[in-house]
Amino acid sequence: MTQIAQALTRIFDRHRIVFWYDVKRELRAEFDALALPGIEKIVLGNNQFGVKYRILREAPERKFLLYHAGPPPENLDNWLLDVELAHGSFRADQIALWASELGLGPEFTPVIGPHAEFFQAGRRREALRALLRGDDSPRQVRLKMLAVCASAEPRLDDILENLLAELAAARDDRIKLVGRCALDGFLWDELGRAYGYASATPSVRDFAIALFKSCYAMGLSEPADLNTESLVFLRRWKDSVRHHAAFETLSAQCAGILGIEQDLLKRDYRVLADLDLFELIDRKILSELARDVAAKTLPANACETLIRGRRGSHWYAGVQHEYEAIGAAAQFLQALAVVDLTLHSLVQGIERYTGSWYRLDQLYRQVISHARRSGQPTLLAPVVDQVESLYTNNFVLAVNDRWQAAVDASEHWDAPPVLRQSEFYEKRVRPFLRRGNKVCVVVSDALRYEIGEELLGLIRQEDRYEATLEPALTGLPSYTQLGMAALLPHDALSLSGDATGTALVDDASSAGTENRRKILDATLPGRATAIRAEDLLALGKEESRAMIRDHEVVYVYHNRIDATGDKRATEDQVFEAVDATLAELVRIVKKLANANANNLLVTSDHGFLYQQRELDESDFASQEPIGAEITARNRRFVLGRGLVQTASFKRFTAADTGLAGDIEMLIPKSINRLRVQGAGSRYVHGGTALQEVIIPVLQINKKRQSDIANVEVEILRSGTSVISTGQLVVAFYQVEPVTDKVQPRTLRAGLYTRAGGLISDQHELVFDLAAEAPRERERRVQFVLTQQAAAANGQEVILRLEERVPDTGYYREYATARYVLRRSFTSDFDL
Repeated sequence: MTQIAQALTRIFDRHRIVFWYDVKRELRAEFDALALPGIEKIVLGNNQFGVKYRILREAPERKFLLYHAGPPPENLDNWLLDVELAHGSFRADQIALWASELGLGPEFTPVIGPHAEFFQAGRRREALRALLRGDDSPRQVRLKMLAVCASAEPRLDDILENLLAELAAARDDRIKLVGRCALDGFLWDELGRAYGYASATPSVRDFAIALFKSCYAMGLSEPADLNTESLVFLRRWKDSVRHHAAFETLSAQCAGILGIEQDLLKRDYRVLADLDLFELIDRKILSELARDVAAKTLPANACETLIRGRRGSHWYAGVQHEYEAIGAAAQFLQALAVVDLTLHSLVQGIERYTGSWYRLDQLYRQVISHARRSGQPTLLAPVVDQVESLYTNNFVLAVNDRWQAAVDASEHWDAPPVLRQSEFYEKRVRPFLRRGNKVCVVVSDALRYEIGEELLGLIRQEDRYEATLEPALTGLPSYTQLGMAALLPHDALSLSGDATGTALVDDASSAGTENRRKILDATLPGRATAIRAEDLLALGKEESRAMIRDHEVVYVYHNRIDATGDKRATEDQVFEAVDATLAELVRIVKKLANANANNLLVTSDHGFLYQQRELDESDFASQEPIGAEITARNRRFVLGRGLVQTASFKRFTAADTGLAGDIEMLIPKSINRLRVQGAGSRYVHGGTALQEVIIPVLQINKKRQSDIANVEVEILRSGTSVISTGQLVVAFYQVEPVTDKVQPRTLRAGLYTRAGGLISDQHELVFDLAAEAPRERERRVQFVLTQQAAAANGQEVILRLEERVPDTGYYREYATARYVLRRSFTSDFDL
């Protein structure tokens, strides 16, 4: 079938009668040769009345092709004008053929003619035809042609995003095609209409520069060349999953062109809190935030507010550890400034440490951990150095000097009613067995109290998990051999008198998982077992369930912190090991619970002391230990017989600490270390320091019903419900503070017409405030109306909060508020 026949066939799909005007009188032969089944051909001459009678009276159902040689007659001379207007017409020149192929009428000839290059390619014509609709205007057709060139959806924002992506990739195929198709002028006009863009030398790069420049100015409440619609576009583009990389590339390029670094030098970082156009903004904020926190000129709550706001920044993921380190440092400095380290007894010291003092250890760990993970030592040096010095001298040393006085005044190593580690099995494990319940015990080496407290929060955040935490006091020395032995069932504990310092349970060695399994089996023959954590995690579902089914007591041994810290080569990675331990312990707890273990205990053999900075000479004991026989020597204790107490050491006998046998021990006072050849000195344990001897005991149960909820959020209405400007500020209220069981909620917010059309920018809002004071849980958000809002003027519009359906891309309505959009024409002017 010829191209003419194809074009006519498409027209006859919509019309019964088609007029063919052969303007140049050159296609009569083609007309004569044309054979279209079911269509009658008639040549128009001086036969209009007869033809009219034939097509309207004689054969009103038949299809007709009416051929006229020459251009259409004037309307007054056209006796078939009424028929032509009611049906279709056909021209056989190239532009007419293209129009016919696309199903466009003669009124679209001015749209097609100037853009002939576009229509030369059948692939482009086919792509355009798929986009066209019967009610398209000439502007809409051009927009769809532009979309085809840009490989985009027929929306200006999508077209622009694709062109910007091409620019970011240092390519120009699409924009060159736009130019060859003579659509570039239309593109610049559209950008002017939508965003107020005007330039003597328009280009995609020129627009990108104008976009970043204007949105930066608007963010600072300064005059801008583009309108607020450009800000809406940039926010959507920046948050796009598909185009965020292009945004980042062009942001960096435009920052250099616009001299943003130089401009930021004169800005107060606090006025930048809501801006995230450039990565340099976060660098500016971080640099000055670190300086102010170190100088103690910024309160911790103000620091936390600023950091919480930055969590929504486009660049936050790349600088999260920097912000977290500074935030933890601010909290540390504030907590240390108000802490009272007074204590008069072992019991009081333990109560105060587990009540609040532990938090200083926790915050110090978080500062160092995040600082190391950030890879930015120079940036964070002011706060890290400040925290390091104060932690070591004003907290760890100060509190343990006071604690040492209480230790020196005590005749026995005991602090009732605090649980002794050696009582763990009798007082925490055996009660389950008496009630006929099974119990699993997870022992994580060096899980000191502050880490256990953090684990408590992580466990409670899990759905259907409940947990409680209490402290226990380790035995002395606070090292792995004795700590592991003390947690097992026993009548007597003792230490071997040789250099190994092996702990004995009723005279049997407790070293290693296999020996501990034997001790458990001796107490509960065939009903108790021990397993390493890595072996447990490797078990299949049925294997783990069989283990729980076949035993009443299961001990799981986990070792990452101590395995890392006890080696000189890796001791500086101990806080990274803590982060890994927390994640692994949550996995272990869930693994056991899924294997039908309903009662779980998590505890430790000992804690530890750690400081990131290399030790000073004053951190080591000033005297060497003295004794008739020294059998074992560690960085924090000495074992032997006939040992001598001096100003540098506290002496304990076995009986003083509840051990059997005649072994004695010397422990350096406060946090002092002993020098040991080849051993590290920053990570130590074995002594009497609070951080070494107070360990967590978590009791965990899994419930049958869900106990997790998300915070509720309300829209606070002001006195008016009328929107009279191009912006709307709305206050949102988080009804309750975030807790372990009441978790954050993330919502998407925007203004919509009643028909569902978005007429503002969208915001993703995270409600995660833990403040008790209601006013501190309010959040104000500014919405910028788009040009689409003009069509809704005088109508009701809806502020809609939506929540993502888990594991999908769909959203469901959470809450709404209704407003009336009533904007005066004067609101369109920038005064």
